[in-house]
Amino acid sequence: MAHYHQAGKIPHKRHTQFRKPDGSLYAEQLFSTEGFSNDYSLLYHTYAPTLIVKCDDPIDVSPKIAEEHMLKHRSLEGFKIKPVADFLESRKAVLVNNDCHIVLAAPQQSMTGYFYKNADSDEVLFIHEGSGVLKTCYGELAFAYGDYLVIPRGCIYQIHFDTPDNRLFIVESHAPIRYPKRYLSKYGQLMEHAPYCERDIRVPQNLQTIDEKGDFIIKTKKQGLLYGIHYGTHPFDVVGWDGCCYPYAFSIHDFEPITGRVHQPPPVHQTFETDAFVICSFVPRLFDYHPLAIPAPYNHSNIDSDELLYYVDGDFMSRKHVTRGMITLHPAGIPHGPHPGLAEKSIGAKETKELAVMVDTFRPLKLTVDAIAIENEGYVMSWSE
Repeated sequence: MAHYHQAGKIPHKRHTQFRKPDGSLYAEQLFSTEGFSNDYSLLYHTYAPTLIVKCDDPIDVSPKIAEEHMLKHRSLEGFKIKPVADFLESRKAVLVNNDCHIVLAAPQQSMTGYFYKNADSDEVLFIHEGSGVLKTCYGELAFAYGDYLVIPRGCIYQIHFDTPDNRLFIVESHAPIRYPKRYLSKYGQLMEHAPYCERDIRVPQNLQTIDEKGDFIIKTKKQGLLYGIHYGTHPFDVVGWDGCCYPYAFSIHDFEPITGRVHQPPPVHQTFETDAFVICSFVPRLFDYHPLAIPAPYNHSNIDSDELLYYVDGDFMSRKHVTRGMITLHPAGIPHGPHPGLAEKSIGAKETKELAVMVDTFRPLKLTVDAIAIENEGYVMSWSE
């Protein structure tokens, strides 16, 4: 859920006449989630957003599953995903289920010559390396290291990078991405105990109305196929919009950690939620301050969820041999915890500088062929003395 925002020119009443200087009507578009029963925005286009002039044959981009079932701990070297010039071609799904896709990408070039729309999924793009601007019909979002870009399904966008050195951790969600319910008042405001507030949420800026006709291709993903749909007008022709459904940015560096006298459970790190999984942020923080505290996490069993951790930067006192961009997957059904000796070693430590993103899914994840290509063999044996 995003909060109400307004930009550009809009009429006094929704669904009423709104005319251009020449007397013709602007084209109103309702952009909504879950039918007409949840968040929505109203956009006012210079031209109707329906002017399709050509459709290309679809291309199969569905992930190739390597393993349907697993019950052992796995580790992937995320930075072994090779850089690729094109943004869409650089995206490699490594872990998937029916609720979400976990994707790694190392795009070298900005999106030029086309726009992109994911018609199946909300997207959370975590910026590990790189900076630039996300461009949409709502305006622009500047991004840099540590930003989450939350893009609702169906939103048409282009990404422009500042340099060719970019690393992204992407979560595609088939359910809407929300703020955790326990952070919200019954009227939707982020409450005092939440680890971030509305001031930390960045909304699109610099709305520019592009009044152009021509051949504009929107590459649209739907059910594992990528369609090239050509429109006769530029998709960023919006003169104004308002509502609660739009892309936004939130920096992991603005997440305020919740700490205690003894080790706190993972829900204190929760940042976003869906009905099928949660996303958490592990950030630099002071350790527990009970005189007998053990800062390293206790052993725990994932009975109801697969636990995926994406290591960003810093020191990780519960793991050995951690690299930037590494993914660990601890599946439901077997316990895991600190590597041998690290619980004792953590005693007396005052703080951690770790930075990581965690995704806990309530249904099992499957490895793809791209995951197998970057796997750390033998990770499951790393607890052995």
